[in-house]
Amino acid sequence: MPKTDDLVLFAQVAECGSFSKVAEINSLTNSVVSKRIKKLEEGLGVQLLYRTTRKLTLTDAGRTLYQGAKNVKQAADEAFDAVAGLGESITGQIKISVPTISGELLLAEAVAAFCGQYPGLNIDMSLDNRFVDLIDEGFDLVIRTGYLEDSSLIARHIIDSQWVVCAAPSYIARHGRPQHPIELKQHNCLQYAYQTTGASDWEFKGEHKNQVIKVAGNFSTDNPIALRQGALSGHGIAYVPRCLVYDDLMQGVLVDLFPDQVGKKLGIYAVYPFTRQPPKKVRLLIEHIRNKYLAIQHCF
Repeated sequence: MPKTDDLVLFAQVAECGSFSKVAEINSLTNSVVSKRIKKLEEGLGVQLLYRTTRKLTLTDAGRTLYQGAKNVKQAADEAFDAVAGLGESITGQIKISVPTISGELLLAEAVAAFCGQYPGLNIDMSLDNRFVDLIDEGFDLVIRTGYLEDSSLIARHIIDSQWVVCAAPSYIARHGRPQHPIELKQHNCLQYAYQTTGASDWEFKGEHKNQVIKVAGNFSTDNPIALRQGALSGHGIAYVPRCLVYDDLMQGVLVDLFPDQVGKKLGIYAVYPFTRQPPKKVRLLIEHIRNKYLAIQHCF
């Protein structure tokens, strides 16, 4: 049976892709890290890593083990953090980047309230839809919506954001209500330019797998508030996060056209640089933000 600390070490190697980086984090030598991973492989009877002079990559068995090992690592990190950070003072600065939707709807007030709890703390919050570089640009924390591929970062899942296809009653009155997603091809579809899957590729649930409908329209923007306003004014159909238009849907000024068919759901994550123990002030801010999201999770 593998030791828990060896699983944690393996998870670190998988995330860093380097024995030397993991050795530095844990104040070990490269040879000790290598020997412990080799011993883990021998105990399991499988090869976990492909080793070359340039990099380490996971084998199929390594990827499978990593899925469980990273949960062990996260639990261990949280336990260490709960003890090690008790004496830290909540002062200084935090630089944070958040998407415009989250910032304007929720996080501006939430972060300001957090600063009010800790008078010695200053927070610089940037509202930016692009995927900022945490390390190069000096961010302590980023709230991201979408998919995380950079293994040098740590991501904590906060909540999932369901998207909706909606239009104003005035637009429906003039152009009719599409009954099936494929009919969107005959409509003016307002497009949100900031989408990793493409502004004109709208995803819907299919019988066996999700299908993508390629739409067209006369207006696109990278600003979700502008997109919402275009839909409210009756100029077309929009595909947006439900939290952006939740109140509009409740008030009937926008109509959810396909409430059971939209396939797009993106995770919202708190992301910070890879480190064994982020500062207590960052951990507290993440928990504060998470609680604010969960308090209005019905909107998502």
